[in-house]
Amino acid sequence: MFSITLKLMKKSARMLIPAGIAILIGTAFIAATFLFGNAMNDALAAQNTAQLGGANYVISPDSGKDLTDKDQDYIYTRTVNDFQLDRIRATEGVKDARASYAGSVTVTRGNKHASSYVITTAAKRTLLPVTITQGDQPVDSNEIALTKSVADQLGVKVGDRVTVNSQAAQYAGKTGDSAGNTGDAGDESAQNADGTSSHDGDSDAASGASVSSDGANTADSGMTVRVVGLTDDPNGAYAYYGGASVLSDNVITAMAGSNDFGNLPVYLVYLDIDDASDTAAASTVKQVSTLLPKHFSVQSRAALVEESVKSMSSGETSITTIFLLSFGILAMLVAALVIANTFQVLVAQRRRTLALLRTIGANKSQLYVSVLFEAGVLGLIASALGVGLGIGLMAALCQSGLMKATGMTMRLVLSGPVFTVPMAFGIIMTVIASLGSARSATAVTPLEALRPIELTDTRRAGVVRAVISVLLIVAGVALCAFSVWQMSENIAGRDSMADKQYPLVLLAAIIGCALIFLGLVLSATFWLPVLMRGVGAMVALAGPSAKVAHANIQKNPRRVAATGAALLIGVTLVSTIATGAASAKQTMNEALTTRYSVDMIAAGTDMTGKQASEAAKVKGVQRGIYAPTRMMTMKDADGKSLSVLVVGVDGVDALRKVVRSDLSGVTIDGDSVLMPKYSAATGKDIPLDKSVTFTAGAAEAQADAANGPSGNDANGSAENGNGQSGGTQTLTLKPRKVDYRRIASNYAAVAFVDASHFTNGGIKADGHIMLMRIDAEGAGVALNDVFTNVQNVFSASAGVTVTGPVAERTQWETMINGMMALLVGLIAVAVLIALVGVANTLSLSVIERTRESATLRAIGMTRGQLRRSLAVEALLLSLVSGVVGVVLGTLFGWLGSYMVFSLYGDTVFPFEWATNGVVLGVAALAALLASVAPARRAVKTPPVEALAEA
Repeated sequence: MFSITLKLMKKSARMLIPAGIAILIGTAFIAATFLFGNAMNDALAAQNTAQLGGANYVISPDSGKDLTDKDQDYIYTRTVNDFQLDRIRATEGVKDARASYAGSVTVTRGNKHASSYVITTAAKRTLLPVTITQGDQPVDSNEIALTKSVADQLGVKVGDRVTVNSQAAQYAGKTGDSAGNTGDAGDESAQNADGTSSHDGDSDAASGASVSSDGANTADSGMTVRVVGLTDDPNGAYAYYGGASVLSDNVITAMAGSNDFGNLPVYLVYLDIDDASDTAAASTVKQVSTLLPKHFSVQSRAALVEESVKSMSSGETSITTIFLLSFGILAMLVAALVIANTFQVLVAQRRRTLALLRTIGANKSQLYVSVLFEAGVLGLIASALGVGLGIGLMAALCQSGLMKATGMTMRLVLSGPVFTVPMAFGIIMTVIASLGSARSATAVTPLEALRPIELTDTRRAGVVRAVISVLLIVAGVALCAFSVWQMSENIAGRDSMADKQYPLVLLAAIIGCALIFLGLVLSATFWLPVLMRGVGAMVALAGPSAKVAHANIQKNPRRVAATGAALLIGVTLVSTIATGAASAKQTMNEALTTRYSVDMIAAGTDMTGKQASEAAKVKGVQRGIYAPTRMMTMKDADGKSLSVLVVGVDGVDALRKVVRSDLSGVTIDGDSVLMPKYSAATGKDIPLDKSVTFTAGAAEAQADAANGPSGNDANGSAENGNGQSGGTQTLTLKPRKVDYRRIASNYAAVAFVDASHFTNGGIKADGHIMLMRIDAEGAGVALNDVFTNVQNVFSASAGVTVTGPVAERTQWETMINGMMALLVGLIAVAVLIALVGVANTLSLSVIERTRESATLRAIGMTRGQLRRSLAVEALLLSLVSGVVGVVLGTLFGWLGSYMVFSLYGDTVFPFEWATNGVVLGVAALAALLASVAPARRAVKTPPVEALAEA
C-alpha cells in the first residue's frame, strides 16, 4: 500500500507543490526565528565581553548583596599597585595581564584636532580588546596606536608623531597636582549592551577638550608621541566612541594627570592564562587569587559569557524570540489550512481510484493510513527544505552586514532546536491537517465514492466548535486586557506586575492575541460566510456572473472558512508587522523628540562663528542659531545645587526656530530666564523660587581671576562695573519654566537668557553652542550623512562635540527597517501561499459543481461568464478575508506597540495605508490569477460530456 501511495504522490506532485511550499515557508520561519535568537544572544554576549579581548580570565569585584557602602568604596578606590601585576605576570601559567583603565584625549597634528577614547596597552596584542590592523601595539614609552578613523581625520600614518592632551593633564600641569585622576577607571566594562557608557564619570570624555577653564586654547601643549599602529574595533567593544586608541603606560599615566602608572585607579584586570590543562589553569587561578585585594576574585571568560547569556535570556532577547516564534507558529496554521484544502482536492480527484482500491480489497484503515503516510512524507520533505531555507536566509542576513548599522556583528549559530522543532512541527501539523481528508476518503462506500464529494458539518460539531471558539476569544481578551491594565499601571507609576515581571506580562499579551485569533479562525465557519454573504449580496447586483459567484461561495461554508482563514492569517501577520514597525519608528521619533528638544547641537570652547556659518549650510540643516555659553551653578527651591549651562539668545523668536517645544506666550528679556521644567540628570521636576541666582563655579572664577579679566586686577579681588567680584560672576533673574529637554545632557539644565547679558559684561562666555533643526528627508539626504558632515565642519576644533538624537534615530530606523524587511518578506510569501489555497478551493468547487456548470453552459452561459463567475468568487474570498486581516492586524499591532514601546514614551497608533493597500492589491491580483486554472478546467469540457461525467 505504501508503494501505491508513493506512486499516487508522484502522479499528483503538481497538486502537492502548493501545500509543500506552505509547509516550507512555515518551517523556514520557525527555523529562522531560532537562528535569529541564537545570533542575537551570540552578538550581545560577544559585545558584552568584547572588552575582554583575548583574555580568558578576569579579575573583577565580587558581586554580592552583602557588600556594604564601605566595601564598595574600597573596591572602586583600588589602584594598579594593589593588584601586584608584576607578581601576577610572574606566576606560572600566566602569559600576560592587563590593567583596565580608560579615558578620553585630544589628538593634534598641525591645525587638526580629534577626540579619541584611549585604553591601556598589553605586552601581547592578543590581550587587547581592539585589533591592530597596521603596525604594532605600544610597548615602549611615548607610543600610541590610533583608531583608523582618527588617523584618517588627522591624515596620520604609522611612524608619524602627534600630540595628545587631556583636561586632567592640563589641570595637573596648572596646579602641580598629580592626583587629579579624572579618567574612567575600569570604564571599559562599564558600558551597556549597545556600547553606551553606563555612567558619566569621564570628565573629559564629554568634550575631549584641550582648553583651559578660561577658554584659552592650549591645544599646542601636551605630550608628543609616535604612532606605532592603527586599531579597529570589529566586535563593537567601543562602538559608542567609534573605537579606541591604545596608549603606552607612561602616556596614559600623564593623560590621567598622574606621574605613576601604579597610582591609576582600576577595578578590572584581564588575564591570559594557559588553559591547556584544566588542572594547571585551576592551580594558576588559585595562586593569582592569593595576590588580590579583598572583595576581588578571578572569573573565567566562559563563566562571564554564560552569565551574560543567562541575564539576557530573561530579558529582551528571549522576548524577541518568543514574539517572532509566535508568528512562526501562526504561519504554520496558514500552512495547515492550505494543506487541509489541498488534501480535500486530492481526495476528490482520486475518488474513482480510491473506490477501485476498495473494490479490489483495500480496507478503510489502509486508505486512512495511506493518506496520513502521504502527509507525513510531504511534511518531512517540505520541513527539511524549510529548515535549509531558514538557515540560508539567516546566513545571507549575517553576511549582508545589515545588522552592523545597529552596532552588532551577527553570525550564524546552529543549535539542535533549529532542526528538531521546525521539522517536528511541520510533520505533525501536516499529518493533523490531513486527518479530515483521510476520514473523508474512508467514510463512504465504494459506490458512493464514485460520486462527487460533498462535505457537510454536523450540528454537534458546530456547537462544539462554537463553544471552544467563544472560550478562546474570552480567554484571549481577558489576557490582553490584563496586560494592558498592568502596563497602564506601570506607566502611571503604581505597583504593577509589569515592573518586576515584564516578560510575563508581554507574554500574556502575545498569548492573548494568539487565543483571540485562534478563536476567530475556529469560528470562521460561522461568521466568515455571513460576512461574505453580505458583501456578495451587493456584488450580485453587478450581473449574472456575480450572482452565480455569490450563490456558489455559500455552497460549502466549511471550505470557504478554511480558505478565508488561511488568507486571514497571512494578511493579519503582514498588517501586524507593518503596523508595529510604523508605530515603533513614530513612537521612538516622538520619544527622542521629547527627550531631545533640539535635533542636533555642537558645543565647545573653541567654536567659531565661521564654523557655525558653514554648519548652517550643510545639506539637511534646516535652521541653526549660534550663541555664547557659560557654565554656572544655581540652587533650586529645595536648596540643591545644579550645574546649568547659561545660553544667550536674541529673544524667544530665535529659539523657536530650532527648539521643538511649545514656546507660545514665552518671552526672554533682560530680567527673565527660560528654564527647563525637568532636570536632565534626574528627570524630575526642578522646583524654583520666584528668582534664581546663577554663579560661576569656583574653578571658573579662579581661572578668570588668574587671567585678570577686564575690569579686574590680577588677583581678582577688585569689583567690575556690574558690582561683581572679579573672581565671581552672579546673575539674578526671574525664571519661566517650559518643558524642553536634553539640550546638552552634560548639565542638569540649560537656561536661556537674553544675549545682552553676555555683551554688556554681566556674564563672560567660556564657550559657544550651535542649536540646529534637521530636515534630512526634505533635503533628500540620510540623517547619518547630515550628522557626519556637521562633525567634519567642526573637526578643526578640538573642544567641539556634536551630539543629538539624529544618530539614535538613524540607528532605530535602520534596525526596524531591517527587521521589517525580513519579517514581511517571509510573511508575504505565506500570503501568496494562502492565495494558492484559494486556487485549491476553486478547483474543488469546480469538481463538485461539474453538473451545475454543465447545466449553466447548456442553458446559455458563455465561457467568459463562467470564467468571470469564478474570478468574482476568488475576489470575494480574498478581499473579504484580506480586509478582516488588515483590521485584526492593525489592532494586534497597536496592542503589541503599546506593550513594548510605551516603556519609551507615548505610543503612536498609526494605520499603514500604503502597506495594507499593497497587501490587498496583491491579494486581489493573486486571486484573479488563482481563478485561471480552475476556470480553464470548468470551460474546456463540453456540456454534454460534463453532464455525462457527473
